[in-house]
Amino acid sequence: MCANNQRPPTASSSNSSGSGYGLCYEGRLSLNCFLATSLLILVPSVLQIHFGIVPNVWGAVLWGPVLYYALINMIIRFLLRNSDYQVAIRASFLGFAEAVSILVICFAPQPWQQFGVYGCFMAFFHYSEFLVIAWANPRTLSIDSFMLNHSVHYGLAAAASWIEFVLELFFLPEFKRYAYIWLVGVAICIIGELIRKTAIITAGRSFTHLVQDEKQTDHKLITHGIYAYSRHPSYVGWFWWSIGTQIVLMNPICVCLYALVSWLFFHDRIYVEEYSLLNFFQSDYVRYQKRVPTGLPFIKGYLIE
Repeated sequence: MCANNQRPPTASSSNSSGSGYGLCYEGRLSLNCFLATSLLILVPSVLQIHFGIVPNVWGAVLWGPVLYYALINMIIRFLLRNSDYQVAIRASFLGFAEAVSILVICFAPQPWQQFGVYGCFMAFFHYSEFLVIAWANPRTLSIDSFMLNHSVHYGLAAAASWIEFVLELFFLPEFKRYAYIWLVGVAICIIGELIRKTAIITAGRSFTHLVQDEKQTDHKLITHGIYAYSRHPSYVGWFWWSIGTQIVLMNPICVCLYALVSWLFFHDRIYVEEYSLLNFFQSDYVRYQKRVPTGLPFIKGYLIE
């Protein structure tokens, strides 16, 4: 489900264009923290839970990953300060979420394994948002690039999906794995991620998470690559990814709600954004509209009759 105050604009409405890629310092720091946290939680936890090699020194197997993560946080706090700390602590948290989700998939009771798959997609989505921007357009990189602080609505939507999953797992446990339909959600999430990240990489320095209301001298209309098939591929990827997460959880109510609310949000947002794009690029954008659809079902955008 989309956020109301943190949205990914199409590259065509973003600031600047240019070529050249490379992972900046913040990107490397985040990658090190994400991977290190994941491994430092997974390795001892797997050895302890599955093989019994590591003694149960924490007193309870289930508390092990949490205590490992607390220790990692203490180390990060000791070594880093200011913006480096802010980047590291968020990347570390997402690495922790990824690792715990993998442990749930591997060792939790079967009905909970779907929630572990969902957790993997969520953690990877938010971390990869930061990493891809750090590689493709580092000058626009900020803490908000993790997309963790979307809005209250985003948090409520996530909480609603968790509540529905738990309630249905309690009252309708067999339904959650019915015919493995949830695997369709896995495929949709993967496709959505690929579309969105391809859009960001294709746009490169023309992509930013922040909305640009005024045309800058170096604004460029992106029409090649994936933008030759969809005017708003980052929206398309996010739309289907959000729905896919709820299919993974087999949440019929949230599947419908996510689809409806996301569609309404993108319908209004694209309409407003394309009004600006037409002002920015005028006849070039009109021709682009005629050649390429928005990519979202039944959404045409702002069309000049």
